[in-house]
Amino acid sequence: MKSRYAVTVVAIAALLSACGVFRGDDQGSEGGAAAQAPGVTTEPCPSAVDSNKGCIYLGTISDLTAGPFAALAVPITDAQKAFWARVNKAGGIGGKYEVDVTRYVKDNKYNPEVHRQVYNEIKDQVLGLAQTLGSPTTAAIIGDLKASNIVAAPASWTSAWEFEDVIIETGSNYCVEAMNSVDYAVDTYQVKSVMAVHLAGDYGADAAAGAKAAAERSGLTFTNVETPTGATEQGRAITEITKNKPDLVILTTGPADAATIVGQSAAAGYKGRFIGTGPTWNPALLQSPAAPALKALYEQSAPGKPWDADTPGHKAMRDALPGVTPNDGYTSGWAWAYPMKAALDAMVAGGNVSRSGLLAAVKTLRTVDYEGMLPAEAGNFADPSAVFRQTLINKVDEKATTGVTMVKDFFTGPTAQAYTFDGPCFSKL
Repeated sequence: MKSRYAVTVVAIAALLSACGVFRGDDQGSEGGAAAQAPGVTTEPCPSAVDSNKGCIYLGTISDLTAGPFAALAVPITDAQKAFWARVNKAGGIGGKYEVDVTRYVKDNKYNPEVHRQVYNEIKDQVLGLAQTLGSPTTAAIIGDLKASNIVAAPASWTSAWEFEDVIIETGSNYCVEAMNSVDYAVDTYQVKSVMAVHLAGDYGADAAAGAKAAAERSGLTFTNVETPTGATEQGRAITEITKNKPDLVILTTGPADAATIVGQSAAAGYKGRFIGTGPTWNPALLQSPAAPALKALYEQSAPGKPWDADTPGHKAMRDALPGVTPNDGYTSGWAWAYPMKAALDAMVAGGNVSRSGLLAAVKTLRTVDYEGMLPAEAGNFADPSAVFRQTLINKVDEKATTGVTMVKDFFTGPTAQAYTFDGPCFSKL
């Protein structure tokens, strides 16, 4: 399915630099020639644990300063640095390589043009991308990722990634998440009307399309409201909510936007329910004026369990990040790294250490060991029709480390269970 719906692009040759960083590596004494692989060296990583191992460089492009998701993106990036440091301490990849995710880190400011620019600055120096944050931003480089066979781990959950071989996503997409949220609200609150309030693009529109599909399946009234980013730009969304009084609002915005919408809608008398997709929450919102409204009216849907969860993966993450202020950006960032590790392990075991070798390795993965953070079947990249359809629901809890506790464990609602993914959801909104 991923290949069938891939956008046709003009193929370009992957550039191989004459610099030492692209020397490649001896594939052994059984007739294997040295592989020419961007981002792979026989020299050790700059902060190597074992100087006898080579280095695999992975790039990171994230929202590190000025964009709406910086409060999540910085912890995401720091968690991934800690994840790979743990991998290196445990022997690296196949006993031959360590992984560096610190040399090629770029800020996209959550701007597609900036994302493309900084990607072009590092793409010839890396084997793949440990992180590419954002749906519209990653969409700006997807054509080149495919043309260059560059495998990338997204920091986003759009359903478009279900159709891209080079993208190794973790957790359910926004479309599934919203479907499950609406089905949950039908069962829990007996809602009769749903409004999707969302940012433009395939982050917001993907969730809105999922909400629409679930509403239609249950015979609910559905309203769609697109809103710009920015806490001071939510006037129209608040007016639409307070005027139409839907039983449920599915929010797909940034955290500051969500706080403004929930807080001011409640202040204007709205008494319905809000369920925000994962990126709408940040524990700092508990210190905002909207905190009472969030505690009363808001729940968070999520593709994975929060910081406090009792799994080996969560424990490893907490142990690797001592002293940090807990934030589920760390949790997501750590979880997102598992498929890349599994693919790198398979690549080295297969003996083809190259971009094409990494992509081929991805296509062999039917499960990924997330150390309990997600079910292993969430890492099925070998079956083109596989779509992971389980999400969770959290409630605001000021006693919890990251401000939320789980109220419903991994589940699949009837809408997502029956839905046929024959293209990105947002294209059907």
